Amino acid sequence: MSTRVTASIVGASGYTGGELLRLLISHPNVEIRQVTSERLDGQFVHFTHPNLRPSSRGGRAPLKFTSASALEPCDLLFLCLPHGGAMGRIDAMAALAPRIVDLSADFRLRDVSGYDRWYGKPHANPAWLAKFVYGLPELHRADLSGAHYVSGVGCNATATTLAIWPLAKAGLIDTARGVICEVKVGSSEGGAASGDSTHHPERAGVMRSFAPTGHRHTAEVLQALALAGVTTEVHLSATAVDNVRGVLATAHVFVRDGVAERDIWKAYRETYGQEPFVRIVKERTGLYRYPEPKILSGSNFADVGFEFDAGTRRVVALCAIDNLMKGAAGTALQCANLMHGWDETLGLEFPGMHPI
Repeated sequence: MSTRVTASIVGASGYTGGELLRLLISHPNVEIRQVTSERLDGQFVHFTHPNLRPSSRGGRAPLKFTSASALEPCDLLFLCLPHGGAMGRIDAMAALAPRIVDLSADFRLRDVSGYDRWYGKPHANPAWLAKFVYGLPELHRADLSGAHYVSGVGCNATATTLAIWPLAKAGLIDTARGVICEVKVGSSEGGAASGDSTHHPERAGVMRSFAPTGHRHTAEVLQALALAGVTTEVHLSATAVDNVRGVLATAHVFVRDGVAERDIWKAYRETYGQEPFVRIVKERTGLYRYPEPKILSGSNFADVGFEFDAGTRRVVALCAIDNLMKGAAGTALQCANLMHGWDETLGLEFPGMHPI
């Protein structure tokens, strides 16, 4: 029988913190200790996350935000802070909990020089990088089992990596031609803080390229490919579309001469055939014959698919996710389950909705 653990969330007022709290409230092995917000200290959580309003028969008391300065020790600490918010405080946080899942980018990269290149400034605490396991279970499940420190994953990196990982793992990629990926993303990827780019009259109805080159999550995709022994160029572009949730990655990958469609099918089936949260979506007919983010809202599933142009040896690899779930809070909980030796699907069984 699993032991119940206490968990707290630092930075719980944002979208990922709210999603994580939604998942933990119903988790059978977790007791929520504290949730923090400096701005909302003392306010009820449901004022900010109205979907979490307790009912009279819900069996739980209304939660209030507290300041991080009032944090008490717990078994498991989730950090949902903006980039740069965890690296300078990690020693203090580690003193409060033996296990930490950080959802920011602060500990994702193994190469410390990547922070200069992709984030524009050096890492404040590089000695901690080697202590963290990159939190994508499909690539690092064995290392996550029993781990004490786990990093978050970039939502766009997650979708891109899961789309192309089977091709890389099977050694099918023509590395001389590189990987080109376009990700289309919903507005919640920008976070809960409002700004010019998220103001409704400016954001509604758009198809806006905001990172044609130099997207930070490129570093994570390169890191994943290196895990498979693949060295190639990765060109990642991002476009904002008129959705709240969702990422659709469309990756163009050229495969080696002689690769046939059956080889590609074999690679995807062998890689994802036993994965609890990755589904291969490739149908001959029907409206949903390719991966689509809309039907994944609120779920931890990643739907992947592909089409193969044999004449040019181009594979169009697709992956759809909910950016707040498989791209953030859902994967964080999946990792926490693995860290504690629980069934990794615990608390993550929701399949999404249709129609929505």
